[in-house]
Amino acid sequence: MKNWLFNDDPNVAVITTKNILLKKMDITRVFHDNDDGMWQFLDSSEDITENEVVIIALKEIINLDITINELCSLPLGWSACRDNKYSNWVRYNDE
Repeated sequence: MKNWLFNDDPNVAVITTKNILLKKMDITRVFHDNDDGMWQFLDSSEDITENEVVIIALKEIINLDITINELCSLPLGWSACRDNKYSNWVRYNDE
C-alpha cells in the first residue's frame, strides 16, 4: 500500500463497532492497547455491547476515516478522542 503511515500492517485486525462500519456514527475514541498492541476505534456510545463489536482490517478504518492517519504514531498505552469527525484529536497517556 502506497504511503502507508502506520507501523502495523494494513491487514492487521482492529476492533470497531457496527455503527462505525455502517457509517451511522463517527470514530471519536481510539485506543492503542499496551498489553497486546491492539487498536480500538470506537464511537461515542457509553455501553458498547459484544454484539456491536466487529473486527476489521486497519486499512478499512483508514478508508472510513482518513483522519485516523493523524494517529499513526500513537504509542502503546495511549488513547485519543475528539467530539466529532470535524474536531481535532486529543491524545492521552492512559498509564
